[in-house]
Amino acid sequence: MCALVKVGSKRLSSVLSSLNSLSLRRFCSTLAPGSIHPTAIVHPNAVLGQGVSIGPFCTVGSTVKVGNGCQLYPGSHIFGNSEIGERCVLMTGAVVGDDLPGRTLLGCNNIIGHHAVVGVKCQDLKYKSGDECFLEVGDNNDIREHTSIHRSSKSSDTTVIGNNNLIMGSCHIAHDCKIGNNIIFANNTLLAGHVVVEDYAHTAGAVVVHQFCHVGSFSFIGGGSVIAQDVPKYMMVAGERAELRGLNLEGLRRHGFTAQEIRSLRTAYQKIFMPDEISKGFDERLADMEMRDELAHISVVCSMVQSIRDSFEGKRRGICKFRHWNGS
Repeated sequence: MCALVKVGSKRLSSVLSSLNSLSLRRFCSTLAPGSIHPTAIVHPNAVLGQGVSIGPFCTVGSTVKVGNGCQLYPGSHIFGNSEIGERCVLMTGAVVGDDLPGRTLLGCNNIIGHHAVVGVKCQDLKYKSGDECFLEVGDNNDIREHTSIHRSSKSSDTTVIGNNNLIMGSCHIAHDCKIGNNIIFANNTLLAGHVVVEDYAHTAGAVVVHQFCHVGSFSFIGGGSVIAQDVPKYMMVAGERAELRGLNLEGLRRHGFTAQEIRSLRTAYQKIFMPDEISKGFDERLADMEMRDELAHISVVCSMVQSIRDSFEGKRRGICKFRHWNGS
């Protein structure tokens, strides 16, 4: 028996060696346009565009549509009612879609990183089995390795990802989130359900955002922060139970805000959050800001003030507190 095992081991080593030197190099080499590897499982009802390349051990379901020029690297899978736009790339281990009612829709030029999972069932216990659920992703998004993006929790809502976003490794975007355009989520940014993130927002690593929070455009969230309330436009927050730390000045400069706009925003921020007269309440300070002739006509100031006001409307959660905020 031992002799047989030894002989078998030698044969297995020989086979593995030959696979390593030949087959694996072929499997992992650049996929030829329009090629489907014989080990891939592609349902005959799947719709494939021109020049689609499908590598070894991939799966493409019966109701899948794949756009022109897409590439599926070894071990990537597309399930359910999923539509992939042109020139998308699924890296090894990536999973798009799920066998659920509803749809997963990806635009063009998206990259789905290694072992990322996009368009699967949400983790909301209120989701009812059999309900339709939806995910829509725009164009030119780079969704990196081990990221998870879930479909909506109900048929009347949709998880939405915009265009030109960089979502770094191990991020999570939960059900019913609304993500804008040109956003950067650094590694391990975790968004709970129903979070709204506006254009050009930027998070550092290991950020957690509470459900239903809003993150304003051109804002910055420092690493390791826990966001339990809204982040207004143009602002920078940081900390465990994050607090306002001023304006995102570097981000504003990088995105082309003029010196006059930045000066106006700084003046407005100081009047609202660092007032000389602490006897005035927060609402009074906002009202005074809206009445100042030198600031009221500047669009970015109006936008910031409106962003603050919106955070206190309806069921919104208010804004992150200022560390020396004496107002109500």
